[in-house]
Amino acid sequence: MTDKPVEEMTFEEALRELESVVGRLERGDVALEESITLYERGAALKARCERKLAEAEEKVARITLNAEGQPTGTQPLDAG
Repeated sequence: MTDKPVEEMTFEEALRELESVVGRLERGDVALEESITLYERGAALKARCERKLAEAEEKVARITLNAEGQPTGTQPLDAG
């Protein structure tokens, strides 16, 4: 587990740490209090990953294509 705040992590960093947390919890070789702390950190990491994925999906959805199917730019955030 790193000391880096979850909100400052990239998707890849958060996913890597989440995998580590899940692995430690699955092994069951941590004390109860540490398990609780790990679970809370894992929940925060999961939420971070979900937010970053949603952001990426929004960016992909905003990509506009020309008649030939080539990217031409992005739509504004408020475009429907």
